[in-house]
Amino acid sequence: MSKRSRRPRSARPKQRAAKTRRPQRRQEPDLLEQIATTLDDDDPLGLLGLASALLAAVDPRSHNPFQKTPDGPTRDEFVESFLAVPLPETSALLAAVAGVSGDDLLRRRVAREIANRAHPLPGWLVGLPHAAAASEAVQVTHVLGDADDVLVAATLPGGRALTAVVLIEHNLGSIVKDAFVLDEPLDDVVDAVRAASGNDPDMRARPLAPADAKVRIIEAVERGAMTLPPVETDTWPACRPLVEWMVALLPDGGTGYDRPEWDDDAVADLAQRFRASPFGAEVEVAGDLLSSLLWFGTDYGPGDPMRWSAVAAEILLLDWIPRKIMADVEYLKSAPDLLRAFIRFCHHERGIRSGLTDETIAAIDEFEPEYQRLIRSDRLQGPEALLAAMGIVGDDDPDESLSEIMLDSLRRVVGGAAALDSVDAEPLPDEPFAWESIPPDVHGRVGEVLDLVERCCTDLLDEQYRTACRRLLADAAAGDPEIFRRRGRANTAAAAVCWIVGKTNSLFDHMRVEPKLQVKQLAQYFGLPGSSVSQRSGPLLRAIGIDPHGQYGRMDLGTPRYLTRQRREQIMADRDRYRAMAD
Repeated sequence: MSKRSRRPRSARPKQRAAKTRRPQRRQEPDLLEQIATTLDDDDPLGLLGLASALLAAVDPRSHNPFQKTPDGPTRDEFVESFLAVPLPETSALLAAVAGVSGDDLLRRRVAREIANRAHPLPGWLVGLPHAAAASEAVQVTHVLGDADDVLVAATLPGGRALTAVVLIEHNLGSIVKDAFVLDEPLDDVVDAVRAASGNDPDMRARPLAPADAKVRIIEAVERGAMTLPPVETDTWPACRPLVEWMVALLPDGGTGYDRPEWDDDAVADLAQRFRASPFGAEVEVAGDLLSSLLWFGTDYGPGDPMRWSAVAAEILLLDWIPRKIMADVEYLKSAPDLLRAFIRFCHHERGIRSGLTDETIAAIDEFEPEYQRLIRSDRLQGPEALLAAMGIVGDDDPDESLSEIMLDSLRRVVGGAAALDSVDAEPLPDEPFAWESIPPDVHGRVGEVLDLVERCCTDLLDEQYRTACRRLLADAAAGDPEIFRRRGRANTAAAAVCWIVGKTNSLFDHMRVEPKLQVKQLAQYFGLPGSSVSQRSGPLLRAIGIDPHGQYGRMDLGTPRYLTRQRREQIMADRDRYRAMAD
């Protein structure tokens, strides 16, 4: 992760932020005293921040995905421990936890328990389900596009305001890099953010549709949860449940980030313009190396190869090239000179302020000695480098550590060691939908979903995906028919079925050759915002016995039953490769 950040606004406003540091293991009286203090002070943010931190600590997304048995209690065990202690403090914490959890079943259960206890609680806490989102949101952006601050707000019953400031870092894949919550109105926080940035002329605060803010934050949280190593700060992911609760109050129907699309012709034209410019004439341009810079610029970070910050230069030189490009020193050593010339050309064309260009060039000068050392050293690359950065693969025998970790991940995908041994590459058959185990009273609703699923597979995918989707829908309807007895739109359920099957088959992986699809294309097909697709998958996953919060961004369904031939071929090839590494 970059040590730098183009974010002078990271100096937080002076208002008090939520106390959402991850809680240490404490004796029960200490926690009860914390709760009592927030109640005595009538401090909504203090109690909600504590509830958020506790929820984050038991959230499977916060666990190491390579650790087979996570430390600490589950959320259910944590809740049960407080249900067993009928005190005013535990009632207050339970109400706050249930309120921000986003779980209707937990909320109803806690409400019944609190009603039986009859402990007096603050009005804002009792009325938490009636909190309302602010009618506006704000996005603060830098001209070089490294990151955005997205600000959203909510009003608690009684009129107390909360504002969440969410930093979405594009250089790391448009993920949440940091967030915090303040007990101030949105306008006051925007003014404070401007002041903290020193009224930077390259920063721009503009209104953002709340529905768009919702999609952008949800998608950034989701991508962040699958990023390794995970991003952690003093307040993130401890405030993640509180932020997610506030975001859930916002309206649906928004759109996420519209990533720039650079086709082959546009990239080739950019390369040609650079070569023909005075800037390109200053360096000996190695065609393949320029192609690598363009690949990084278009496929990584903000997706604009003509805007370069110090952060982007650092990632490119100190991580991306040394880790990804297998080439000799003679080929790689000229990358800093080429990058300087290319940046000057791009910023000149885009009209970027010269002071910003100078900052980026100065950063390259600073990074070059370390870059030259890296490309001349024996270094881990690819997955080994990532796992080493996480402290999972050691220097003693990285091949052995990596092979076992990766084989274990493949076992989770297919359902165990025996299944991994016996997985084959036969195409999924074109089989009919299995109605036999589905209760007759939901046949009509399931049929509506099935029609939409099959239409999507015909239009966008193929017969194997149709079979896999049929199997998943049938298994979910048989496993929990209540899903199809409740109100709901058929298109959201159909989109979720296709998304789950696509996710487990790596359909949305941009490195796939064929077939491939973007999540936003799938969502658009069903007339949905991109974030809605994954959000609706939870009930279906639970119906087939999968914890939707335990996937760490993967989609391990534990069986080859839903896997296409192409995905199983990939698994077999990976299995054989990692076994060979261990020999």
